[in-house]
Amino acid sequence: MRVVLIRHAHSQANLAGVLSGRRPNVHLSKDGIEQANDLARRLGDFKPHEIRISPMERCLETISPWLDKSNGSKANIPKPITDHGLTEVDYGDWSGKKLSVLSRNKLWSVVQNTPSQMYFPKGEGILEMQTRSLQSIHNSIDRKAKAPLVIVSHGDVIKSIVAACLGMHIDEFQRIIIDPASISIIDFSLEKPRVLLLNDSRSVVTDLLIAKKRPANLLGGGSGK
Repeated sequence: MRVVLIRHAHSQANLAGVLSGRRPNVHLSKDGIEQANDLARRLGDFKPHEIRISPMERCLETISPWLDKSNGSKANIPKPITDHGLTEVDYGDWSGKKLSVLSRNKLWSVVQNTPSQMYFPKGEGILEMQTRSLQSIHNSIDRKAKAPLVIVSHGDVIKSIVAACLGMHIDEFQRIIIDPASISIIDFSLEKPRVLLLNDSRSVVTDLLIAKKRPANLLGGGSGK
């Protein structure tokens, strides 16, 4: 099964340089609305096995243009399932604060260099976040399904999932960039997941999502078919 990981589009908090976390009523910015509309074009016409989204408003707002477009074509797209395992990191006391201020906090270097040791004051740990997001992914995977699973979540959550799929320790997950409205695609059809696309913000990915299953044995990087 292919899993499509979509980060929510640019938000009002991103525009303000604020770490919003789980604070309510954080919506897409003007640029984010444009990104969400373009995301509908980039995803194209396909029917997913399932759609699971973080409960944060900005995630539903990101996928809504594609849902509206797809349902308008009578594709019988499944209704999104709100999945709390995919929600934003609980940044605790850091929520709602400017990133420029947080970057001067003594714990900032822990977030950047040894995130496995970071527990946000009155919030959750980064390792804890990775555990619950991976559990959500694995509980949702149906290896017999031919259609992809679509996930709409947050930057750190998606980074933690990608890091695990690449066999990276969570302390290395800051090496991964996940931009707003970007698409990453991971193939979970084999014992070890394989990354097919990472942090793509421009391409139309429909053909990749409806392509036949890739061969189990790869040598020399794959045939490209």
